[in-house]
Amino acid sequence: MKTKIAVSVLLVFSTIALGKILTEPPEGEMASAEQVAPSYAKWGRVAMKNVMAKYPTADIIDYLHIGREVGSVTSVEKFKLWLKKEDSSEFGVFVDITFNNQTEEIVDIKYTETNQ
Repeated sequence: MKTKIAVSVLLVFSTIALGKILTEPPEGEMASAEQVAPSYAKWGRVAMKNVMAKYPTADIIDYLHIGREVGSVTSVEKFKLWLKKEDSSEFGVFVDITFNNQTEEIVDIKYTETNQ
């Protein structure tokens, strides 16, 4: 379990670090943490936490932010997580998190398993 948490934390930090590299401010300007972290980082943590709870015997070995579908009332943040089971077999899980645009309250989370 500690390994899963460590891998998940590493994935989140690497995602944030990559976002920081890609959004580096011009020389001489400072950026706040909100400006540096990708807007989807919060939802990525939610996706990983829920997948770890749903698949407790698997490890998350890869993480991909697919994108956001913006609606007038709700939006959907989409991720693909790649998991490895104890028997070394691997599979993917698409995670769609629907949330209220104003309150950011989660409305629904859908999981779809895939072999690709």
